[in-house]
Amino acid sequence: MIHKIKALHNNGQGMSIRGICDHLGLSRNTVRKYLRMDESSIAQRIDDPSRSRLLDEHRGFIIKLIERYPAMSAVKIARKLRSQIGEIPASQRSLRRYVSELKQVHAHAQPRYYEPIIDDMPGVQCQVDPGELRGVLINGEERTVYFVVFVLSYSRLMFVSATLTPIDTQQLIVMHDQAMRFFGGRPEECLYDQTSLVVIREEYRELTLNSRFMQYASAAGFQVRACEGSDPESKGKVESGVKYVKNDCLYGEQFTDLTHLQLHIQQWLDEVANVREHGTTGRRPIEHFDQQEKALLATYLTPACVHSPVAGVATRQVDKTGLIAWKANKYSVPMQWQRCRVGVHESDGQLIIRALNTDQHIATHELCPDKGMTIKNTNHYRDHSQRISDLEQQIEQLIGADVAQALCQQVQRSEPKIYKDQLYALRNLLRQQADIDIALLGELARRPGISVTRVRDYLEARAAARQRERIVVPLPDDRPALDLSAYHRVNRHGQPVGQRVSA
Repeated sequence: MIHKIKALHNNGQGMSIRGICDHLGLSRNTVRKYLRMDESSIAQRIDDPSRSRLLDEHRGFIIKLIERYPAMSAVKIARKLRSQIGEIPASQRSLRRYVSELKQVHAHAQPRYYEPIIDDMPGVQCQVDPGELRGVLINGEERTVYFVVFVLSYSRLMFVSATLTPIDTQQLIVMHDQAMRFFGGRPEECLYDQTSLVVIREEYRELTLNSRFMQYASAAGFQVRACEGSDPESKGKVESGVKYVKNDCLYGEQFTDLTHLQLHIQQWLDEVANVREHGTTGRRPIEHFDQQEKALLATYLTPACVHSPVAGVATRQVDKTGLIAWKANKYSVPMQWQRCRVGVHESDGQLIIRALNTDQHIATHELCPDKGMTIKNTNHYRDHSQRISDLEQQIEQLIGADVAQALCQQVQRSEPKIYKDQLYALRNLLRQQADIDIALLGELARRPGISVTRVRDYLEARAAARQRERIVVPLPDDRPALDLSAYHRVNRHGQPVGQRVSA
């Protein structure tokens, strides 16, 4: 503003003081004060951080907002300030600059507090995390590369194992075996996120582990640790490693097959990842590992379970109808496994289906020698017949067995394809009736083409008639016959003539 006033005045050659006041919206005293200041006074005033500012009297209110709501923008702070004082004595630009300076010097709440972590002890921990990258060209075709990154927390030595198929528990075990043999030993513990390949469930930080993976970890001799749910930052060393593999190792590369891909990853580890100067430790991971960590790793022997999975296990994708394909036939699995991958193998003429992550037994079927058949276990699906039976019993409790059976049979004949839905609607309709007209329902049960909609209409019509007091009392069956002889006439030939009247 001072420089603008000086430029407009131009040492008396430009605009007058009054003209500057009208142009900039300032008072004459302000313009005169700035015109009297020399260059050194102007520079000293601009550089002096202690000088008074227009927003200083509202400084406490703004600081309170920043401390309580650190992500609040300057625009919203301006709205809240305007609601308190009216017009703000500063421009939006000045307010944004003022808020930015306060955020830099005042501590404020944040979603999570961090503290420096002392480097882990050598030979203690390995962090493990799976990742995937889509669109990698394999033999000219875009494929998804699935990989697992292993990082020793102390030396930051890295190992990567990759495949072109989704990783299951057995594949993860094989990858661990490759990593331990690459390191030349095993750490005391491995840290994971809560993937179902390792952790089935967590409750109060108590872990239920995948039984097959736990068997391998126990045989190999390392402990399994898992970070809290939705908290990947607690294993940040390997999280950054996954991004490093995606962006530096795989992105922009093309491969002929899986073997070429694996050779490329190994070359990248040897020539790039493990020989670079690490940004945190300031040392090359391979040198750091050889000098201070390698000797402290425990001896590792490959457990038998690595190379002896269930004989002939294959994987199959369950479709949306709960079926898997096996040797030109389809077999059912429980509905909760729809769209999942399961393990399948044959044993003694039976097809055994198991969960890949827990090795839980899911289903067993007799092998079908034919082709193109669908073999279903009704227990794998909702039992519609049982549901229909339950609805019929509930209707019987509402209106009695005789009327209910007759009415349900009539509805079934009328609407056979939606019978279960009709029963559900009929039960709800009867539950809503304060006084069920059993006689009317019995009459409707004898009428062909009856549906729940017509039953509802009849019940509503009967209820409306009762409200208008228009219910006709039926005449007794033993009423006397009417005497119509007065209306009976005959002609000369003895034949009846005129209008006939019948009772």
